[in-house]
Amino acid sequence: MTIALEPVAAARPQTPFQRVVSDFCESRLAVFGLVLVVLSAFVAIFAPWISPQNPFDIAGLDLLDAKVPPGTEASDGKMVYWLGTDGQARDMLSAIFYGMRISLSVGVVSVLAALAIGVVVGLVAAYAGGRTDAVLMRIVDIMLSFPAILVALILLSVMGKGIDKVLISLILVQWAYFARAARGAALVERNKEYVEAATCLALPPGRIVFRHMLPNCMPSLIVIATITLARAIALEATLSFLGVGVPVTQPSLGMLISNGFEFLLSGRYWISFFPGVALAIAIIGINLAGDHLRDVLNPRNLR
Repeated sequence: MTIALEPVAAARPQTPFQRVVSDFCESRLAVFGLVLVVLSAFVAIFAPWISPQNPFDIAGLDLLDAKVPPGTEASDGKMVYWLGTDGQARDMLSAIFYGMRISLSVGVVSVLAALAIGVVVGLVAAYAGGRTDAVLMRIVDIMLSFPAILVALILLSVMGKGIDKVLISLILVQWAYFARAARGAALVERNKEYVEAATCLALPPGRIVFRHMLPNCMPSLIVIATITLARAIALEATLSFLGVGVPVTQPSLGMLISNGFEFLLSGRYWISFFPGVALAIAIIGINLAGDHLRDVLNPRNLR
């Protein structure tokens, strides 16, 4: 008696995107980091709607509630300060939500702008070569030879406080990282056959660089941008803590930590502690997710 066996359907091969998602989900640390990033982004985006209080509304603040500990009910009985209040009677939970909004906004905008500038400089240097490459890379070397915090401090001491000033300083201290990385990735692509073929077809250099070479350089640049985002948020917090970053009227997480630093010795730990925890959550989440992206976006996994 012969038993006919039905053919087993072959498993469909995964696309590069599906492999990246699958590899990313296999790491618990990466997923945990992504959850922290999503939580931080959610708080930042929806801060005006989920905050119990508008910390920028001076008319809504009561100085009788200044520096009260966590879990204290407001003097008017309308709300509970779950994380306490600061010296200006601002609800710390609401201030943290708005502070996360400012910190993430400054970090994301500065990194995207620095990425755009650095990519253009790096790709042009790699494709042009010769004297153009030498001049651009010497400028990059000069920028990378100085500590970022020192350059930012000097720039802000000249320009003054303000979110726009912080953005300019962060862009100026970060673009060189992307330029160096973009040039290294572009040099690898420069000698490949598809670039030589495009050159033989007399395609415009701009089209070759930005339409053909740039997409193949993006995986490594995305990883660097993710890590740089965490660094930018930490750098902005440091500048604000030192008093040269965002103004007091627009407190970021670093400014909130600075505001509570003088009260630590008096036992009012919550004014600095909870903003510090929120800052650590955002930075740790970005670092965990970005570190695993370095592995899953390896060019070998994208083939």
